[in-house]
Amino acid sequence: MGEMKKERVVIIGSGPAGLTAALYTARAQLAPVVIAGEQLGGQVAITHEIENYPGFPEGLSGPELVERMKQHAENFGAKVEFDLVESVDFSRGSPFAVKTYGEEYLADSVIVTIGADPRKLGVAGEAEFTGTGVSYCGTCDGFFFRGKDIVVVGGGDSALEEGIFLTRFANSVNIIHRRDALRAGVQLQQRAFNNDKIRFTWNSVVEEIVGDGGGVNAVRLRDTQTGEQTLHPTDGVFIFIGHDPNNAVFGDQIALNENGYIITDQRYRTNVDGVFAAGEIQDEIWRQVATSVGQGTSAAMAAIQWLEAREDSLQALDAVGA
Repeated sequence: MGEMKKERVVIIGSGPAGLTAALYTARAQLAPVVIAGEQLGGQVAITHEIENYPGFPEGLSGPELVERMKQHAENFGAKVEFDLVESVDFSRGSPFAVKTYGEEYLADSVIVTIGADPRKLGVAGEAEFTGTGVSYCGTCDGFFFRGKDIVVVGGGDSALEEGIFLTRFANSVNIIHRRDALRAGVQLQQRAFNNDKIRFTWNSVVEEIVGDGGGVNAVRLRDTQTGEQTLHPTDGVFIFIGHDPNNAVFGDQIALNENGYIITDQRYRTNVDGVFAAGEIQDEIWRQVATSVGQGTSAAMAAIQWLEAREDSLQALDAVGA
């Protein structure tokens, strides 16, 4: 593999947070390297259309937005590598070792923007209709279901919050839950029960998502008590059964909260001096392109300040040594 490449900044992840961090660190003349994964943009890459990102009133597709972000960062000297991180070593402090399948880097600072993935149902039709009737984000895609009948899968806070939000657009929202009681907070439950557009299908799981070239037209449900299967017509399926932060590569080298998200302070610093995190790997609440962009900006500015301060102190040490 040859010798390690020495870099000022390595950014792990290529979603909106990572590409924004790349833009800011590139403009600071730090020539950041972005380890993009196999697909540019993370979750945004499977978002059919984005209509709530400021400055784009006509809307644009997820892939188009991240391609523009990549181009913007590259214009100022960022390098984007389509590779996966195999391991990191944060144990000895800066510079940090970051090993990918194609390269080894020694990075003075690291910005982690590796994101989180929505949990999948793992049923037939789910992958096939993602972006054409299957969604994991009501805020992103609700507008496309104006006047339609949709189902929401889940029973926690996010399922109910998104379900209530989706009633702004949909004709009806049927919340499908595997049990006969919800896990969501009492007030949220009350709001959902009081909403005329929401109904519930209890003790049921989705066995299959059914559709054609035009998109989704039904879900096959199985009653968890009787085993009976029924075909339920629907125009869309919104799945809210949780997210899994992509933390596996870090092992126990970085502090995580009880749900596996990286813990950061207000300056997006982790517990490892010189390692920062932004976007959904540390944000389990908002999960929007705009919030990730803001977090990527903050993490990059914090990293720039940290590198400058470190440089000053190293120069001071050199002067004392001289």
